[in-house]
Amino acid sequence: MELTIEISDVRLGVVEASGAHVTPASAELVKEIQVTCDRLRGELTVEQVAELPAVRAVRAMFRAWGVDPSRYRPSSEALLRRVVQGKGLYFISNVVDVCNLCSIESGLPFGLHDCAAVKPPIIFRLGATSETYVGIGKQTWHLAGRPVLVDQEGPFGSPISDSVRTMITESACEILAVIYCPAASEPAALERAIEQFSRRLERFTGARVARTAMLS
Repeated sequence: MELTIEISDVRLGVVEASGAHVTPASAELVKEIQVTCDRLRGELTVEQVAELPAVRAVRAMFRAWGVDPSRYRPSSEALLRRVVQGKGLYFISNVVDVCNLCSIESGLPFGLHDCAAVKPPIIFRLGATSETYVGIGKQTWHLAGRPVLVDQEGPFGSPISDSVRTMITESACEILAVIYCPAASEPAALERAIEQFSRRLERFTGARVARTAMLS
């Protein structure tokens, strides 16, 4: 999909895949998630989460956009804080669970979308004053001044919270993942996140990764 970036200080990782089978997480995936959560909970306190290099870099990226990361917390940091507090990750579906696992490991926010609901071209920019969408698990999300992915139908994704319009449901088979990485970070960090997500998506959902890209 065509994607243009109109915000500075960011590099986007893009993964497009087809043939995914959206089901509850397998026992193998659940175990991998639990092992990772247990390790992170044993290694970190809530206070230490904010000092992780990836979390600090993402917070700096938000501030460069004029967004307060303490008020509008990056999705990756929110997941990490939840894990370290002993609450674990929500189990939603194999596709979403793979995304969340890769997010807590990399410290980078991930967006996950059903390609059938996205109408390209896509632009990553700051939201306009009147723009809103219904966020997953939230009420109407006001987007003024916040980083958003926008297609022909309007805003649909963000490194804070994605929209209901393009979320992954049982009917999804073509997947678009967007990884939000600070431009100041080493490219290898984003490369690892793309590779790890792609490998797990194929392994745990039966999808075939058709395209990956790093955009800036």
